[in-house]
Amino acid sequence: MTDEYKTITTTSEGYYAEKRSKFLAFAHHVETVDEVKDILAQYRKKYYDARHVCYAYMLGASREEYRANDDGEPSSTAGKPILGQINSNELTDILIVVVRYYGGVNLGTSGLIVAYRESAADAISHATIETRQVEEVITYSFAYPQMNDVMRIVKEMNPRILSQTFDNTCEIKLSIRQGEAEQLRNRLAKLL
Repeated sequence: MTDEYKTITTTSEGYYAEKRSKFLAFAHHVETVDEVKDILAQYRKKYYDARHVCYAYMLGASREEYRANDDGEPSSTAGKPILGQINSNELTDILIVVVRYYGGVNLGTSGLIVAYRESAADAISHATIETRQVEEVITYSFAYPQMNDVMRIVKEMNPRILSQTFDNTCEIKLSIRQGEAEQLRNRLAKLL
């Protein structure tokens, strides 16, 4: 597993039209299923007059939690093409919602697949994509006289300091890239 992943940082929009049907796509940065549910509820309320509100999401740096929903469209013609765009761009922590206004002309399964895929791709193309690191949090307790040794390691490895308590017994909470966590843990352990 790599300790990097790609996600979007801003909400973006996409659009596709075919035979008078309109496909409005919205890409959101999300980190939990509850966020996904809240955003979907907002779209269903806002676009109450739309025929379909289809979506797909991918969560977590390991990209193992995902879902695709066709919302009444023929099986695998909406959610899967949206999820396919998320996968082909190697994104995670993302929700793409596509709202369809029916234009009166059936597009057929291949037409639907193209429409949902293209609208999702358009939303992604308008998003700001960022590569982030998977970080691990390390908490280390030490005696006050070890302060200089601990801070030297912190300065050399440059983890983010989340919190620190300096008293008779000191504690420091650090966040570091997952690939470097073991090295930091080992260097701190040698100080004991």
